[in-house]
Amino acid sequence: MTEFTELIDLASVRVGGAVVLANDEFFAPKENLLRESAPVFIEGKYTDRGKWMDGWETRRRRTPGHDWCMVRLGLPGIVHGVVVDTAHFKGNYPEACSIEACTLDGTVTPAQLQNASWRELLGHSELLGDARNPFAVAAQERVTHVRLNIYPDGGVARLRVHGQVTPDWARLHARGGQIDLAAVENGGRVLAASDMFFGHRHNLIMPGRGTSMADGWETKRRRGPGNDWVVIALGLPGEIQRVELDTIHFKGNAPGTCMLETCTAPDGDVPEAGWQVLLPQTALEPDTLHVFETRLHATGAATHARLNIYPDGGVSRLRLFGRPSP
Repeated sequence: MTEFTELIDLASVRVGGAVVLANDEFFAPKENLLRESAPVFIEGKYTDRGKWMDGWETRRRRTPGHDWCMVRLGLPGIVHGVVVDTAHFKGNYPEACSIEACTLDGTVTPAQLQNASWRELLGHSELLGDARNPFAVAAQERVTHVRLNIYPDGGVARLRVHGQVTPDWARLHARGGQIDLAAVENGGRVLAASDMFFGHRHNLIMPGRGTSMADGWETKRRRGPGNDWVVIALGLPGEIQRVELDTIHFKGNAPGTCMLETCTAPDGDVPEAGWQVLLPQTALEPDTLHVFETRLHATGAATHARLNIYPDGGVSRLRLFGRPSP
């Protein structure tokens, strides 16, 4: 799959995304577009409107024009690509789509959205039926909402909007005190992991506690020497003063121990050297929220953190609290 799909889905309901408006949703509701689960097809399932479909589906258009829906991104950011998934829509998918975006901070009414200054992210692009349709986007500006246009009508199972989170940096600095420098909502990014066979690395920095063992970072069982690791780019440089590591739901597969390191490196790079120990190798308990403060070594302001787990296993969340550098 295209590289941009490794970035955060800015429209995910996990981070607050929502479909707020659509011109039509006769056969299937607009909310299905952002569901986390993969689209499913149930043979023989019908509603009083017609065949039940796991997606957003409009009626057959008999007048000029096209159908559309508007999405509020859960996290404002710069969009690098979209996936328009038409899974299970075979004779009823749109022939093409386009994507527009706008920037409206704060509470936004439907009228404000409809009257917003929309700009093109993706031009008129043909779609395949029953397929994931990935489109790279060359955007530079921070956006808060996107509009999916389909031509002329039909059904789309899922919409993913991948990009780089761009928080309100001035507000974060002005807040004072400690913030979670690694949190996705504060611009944190998980750049790389040694393995993520059972659980994706991005889960580590998502909001809230993990909901199940599937909602965490989990590696396969290690049969050779070494250990597993993950590298995080902090949203803002800062000195980490408190660590929270949560193994909730990981009962027979939590790591035995962990160790944390930090360093300062160019933005976007996965550092290979310059690591300093923040938390020495420390025992972990299954299904437990661990809080580390007194055991932390002073390493100064950092841009990156590396979590090492020994030898393998699953971690639900990692929080790195500190004060952003001036």
